[in-house]
Amino acid sequence: MSNPSLLILAGDGIGPEVMDEVKRIITWFGDNRDLAFDVSEDLVGGVAYDKHGTPLTDETMAKAQAVDAVLLGAVGGPKYDALDFSVKPERGLLRLRKEMDLFANLRPAQCFDALADFSSLKKDIVAGLDIMIVRELTSGVYFGEPRGIHMENNMRVGINTQRYTEAEIERVARAAFDLARKRSKKLCSMEKANVMESGILWRDVVTEVHEADYQDIALSHMYADNGAMQLVRAPKQFDVILTDNLFGDILSDCAAMLTGSLGMLPSASLGVPMANGRPKAMYEPVHGSAPDIAGQGKANPIACILSFAMALRYSFDQGAEADRLEAAIEKVLADGARTADLMGPEDGTPLSTVQMGDVILAALDASL
Repeated sequence: MSNPSLLILAGDGIGPEVMDEVKRIITWFGDNRDLAFDVSEDLVGGVAYDKHGTPLTDETMAKAQAVDAVLLGAVGGPKYDALDFSVKPERGLLRLRKEMDLFANLRPAQCFDALADFSSLKKDIVAGLDIMIVRELTSGVYFGEPRGIHMENNMRVGINTQRYTEAEIERVARAAFDLARKRSKKLCSMEKANVMESGILWRDVVTEVHEADYQDIALSHMYADNGAMQLVRAPKQFDVILTDNLFGDILSDCAAMLTGSLGMLPSASLGVPMANGRPKAMYEPVHGSAPDIAGQGKANPIACILSFAMALRYSFDQGAEADRLEAAIEKVLADGARTADLMGPEDGTPLSTVQMGDVILAALDASL
């Protein structure tokens, strides 16, 4: 049998730097755990625009459709701010999500014990935090029609449409319930049913799916604005949070900072199963391209490495190896390994991107 296939799209800014460390981790698993991957690479975002005049070529899109999983670094940067909206680097990312139909975005917010003091919240509020936000990713206000800016009564009007079908809500709800069943069997669905018809439909469909097939899961509902408040008041009340595209974008970034740094947080975007049973999938760190530190060896590679751990778990059914990688990261953090984003001004000399990769690889060696 052929090896599972990965397409690496390192992207812009710090994307190539952090992805280089992921490639070292991938090589380690092939050399030490009999878990080899067929890896190919291509361009997305600003670097693709620079070479091809588009943030994602049709050829790269076809490669993404054909592989078992895509690993993406980051896209964008101020260099591309003046581009037309249709060719901005982020359009490449949105095209991947839309055409691969990656409807379920998994965003974990886990606070490692060694970093509990680094959060802006009190240690007792965040220590032991382990939340999974499931965000619908291919519909809602980011894709709804009509949209655009036009003139009305001699005044510019901006329009975006929040639109969800029953089927779109049902499939992401099932993904979230299935995930909750593997965790603590507790799910909170967040919307704005008090002021939005799409929120009313969201709540109705989630409730119907629960009653039909998931009555073993404890389901609760919460308005998304209250959810944002509760995330900073008492985040450990949540386990799995299900929400739509817009609210999920906001709430997952809020939850991310509970852990202390965006440089620590991975994500997975999953779609329907392919012929081989694996879901369409793309894995990427939550952080952006950070152009202000690109090329300086300061970037934290952990979020990107943890994204590969999610690929091991959700695409390749290698949960034990994902645990191994996550445990190695937890160990190096407990031992005091820090990149610049995890340190204060008086905390000494941070590790470089490559040095953080070195200590994680050493911890993996020690796990054998």
